[in-house]
Amino acid sequence: MSSKILVIEDDHAIASLIKLQLETREYQVQISSDGEDGLRQAYAWQPDLVVLDIMMPNMDGWTVCSRLRELSKVPIIFVTAVGKETDIVRGLEMGADDYVVKPFSPRELVARIEAILRRAEDEASSIESRIYKNGPLTVNLENREVKLNDELVDLTPIEFRLLSTLIRNEDKVLSHQFILSQVWGPAYEEERQYLKLYVWYLRQKIEENPSKPQLILTERGVGYRLIKGLPAA
Repeated sequence: MSSKILVIEDDHAIASLIKLQLETREYQVQISSDGEDGLRQAYAWQPDLVVLDIMMPNMDGWTVCSRLRELSKVPIIFVTAVGKETDIVRGLEMGADDYVVKPFSPRELVARIEAILRRAEDEASSIESRIYKNGPLTVNLENREVKLNDELVDLTPIEFRLLSTLIRNEDKVLSHQFILSQVWGPAYEEERQYLKLYVWYLRQKIEENPSKPQLILTERGVGYRLIKGLPAA
């Protein structure tokens, strides 16, 4: 069965263009023209991915994203004219999987959507039903439960993808480009500032002393490595 994509966009021309591009690839597409209705559709239809504008009537995209993240890990792509770096960082911090600034290439947007859907499918099929333990860190890769010294740690979807990528490649030096491709997609292989920021976020949550990391080490000029076999706390 084809994936279901919800487009929440108040510009009818843009929404129709996205819908047309996706339907030619046999995706199921629904459109909502305002935030409140889009949120209702998301809860009722349970889409596999949401394309979300920010500046909309009744409820803006920031609020819609926050409400969705309270109950769902559905992939979200912001597609918006709000394109400052601070806005992009805000969107990603809120748990969005990608951020596309208008005007955009419809083909590029579809490619980004397909990359995120493939990644979600790969994650669902490849995550092993096991518990990962490393020193004070415990990660249930099946239900995405993370603990530090037996205390639950709340990770955003991007933070968890970053951590699971490091876990799958434990004790290997991973290049910036490889991690960016795995976590954000190939289009972000040169966006090192995203990676640096999220490594910092992750260290704040899973390192006992984030200023002196013992789990995620920086390999200067190359990338990062998750250390294997730290002693239990």
